[in-house]
Amino acid sequence: MCALTAGARGRRVLLLDHAESAGKKILISGGGRCNFTNTEIAAERFISANPHFARAALARYTQHDFLGLVGRHHISWHEKTLGQLFCDGSARDILRMLLDECVAGHVDLRLAHRVTDVTCGAGFRVETDHGSFSAPALVLATGGLSIPKMGATGFAHDLAARFGLPIVAPRPGLVPLTFGADELALMQPLSGVSLEVQASAGKARFREAMLFTHRGLSGPAILQISSYWRAGEPITLDLIPGLDAGAELIARKHARPNAELRTVLAEFLPQRLAGALALRFGDGRIGQKPDKVLAEAATAMKVWRLVPVGTEGYAKAEVTLGGVATAALSQRTMEAKSVPGLFVIGEAVDVTGWLGGYNFQWAWSSGWCAGQAI
Repeated sequence: MCALTAGARGRRVLLLDHAESAGKKILISGGGRCNFTNTEIAAERFISANPHFARAALARYTQHDFLGLVGRHHISWHEKTLGQLFCDGSARDILRMLLDECVAGHVDLRLAHRVTDVTCGAGFRVETDHGSFSAPALVLATGGLSIPKMGATGFAHDLAARFGLPIVAPRPGLVPLTFGADELALMQPLSGVSLEVQASAGKARFREAMLFTHRGLSGPAILQISSYWRAGEPITLDLIPGLDAGAELIARKHARPNAELRTVLAEFLPQRLAGALALRFGDGRIGQKPDKVLAEAATAMKVWRLVPVGTEGYAKAEVTLGGVATAALSQRTMEAKSVPGLFVIGEAVDVTGWLGGYNFQWAWSSGWCAGQAI
């Protein structure tokens, strides 16, 4: 995005990529259909040590601007839940669009070029296993640590640190959570069960689907809350958001006293989860359960407090939290304040969006801003 924007302005642009093919992460995104932006983009939906930093770039190049580009390339798309926009066809449509724009801007794309050293004197010099290149400006657009099997590394953080830019400690974001033996004893038999929940961590809360796995919990609600969760802290799950569990159970106790507890719980929860929860409270006929026991069952559904032991790490993380500190960069141009001509964009920066196209929009917006400034 940065290269095509600078190229369109008549700048001479060299785009170096250590991968053998361009846009690998684009191609696997959104189940192969690329969730390329979101209609509800707002700075409040991005996580950063400076929550206001992203505002300028997101306002200068919006989701509507990117949709305009998509439209000019006649790419059909559709909206799923929560403002998420996907290609009707394939993620290859978005990649092809970006590469076509680079061709139009006469961008020199070099693949399978491994960078071995970068120095700064009168401009920047980049050494690679295919020779050296010099330029008055250098853009770090090499992402974060997420999904190392796709070639992700900490290159941007390491290089930025060499130039004296501060780094906010990186950690996995939008990642499944793992749990200890006691919780796994309940979760593992439920592997594959999904349901809508409200997941909370601190002041953050998300109402989306949750999935039980052999290692713990996943699904959109868990991925979202993982970005706000900190080691040692609890998360809270409401398994039946929008319902008063206590009132519902008492009402059924009086209306259908001979109904089995698991049968009643299965009216709110997936059957396997209802059975597991009923066993915790002795199952049996609901009419024989004291109100106190039903209140405890209601609390178990509405306020399930858990302390994860960790995450599934960068291998399963969709993004990297942290990165180059925003205090070191211009929020309008993404240029390093202390190193003229050095720009840092995208996931390499300490700006991380919600699940659902937000991180792609940050890539488009930050890339466009740098491309306009070079």
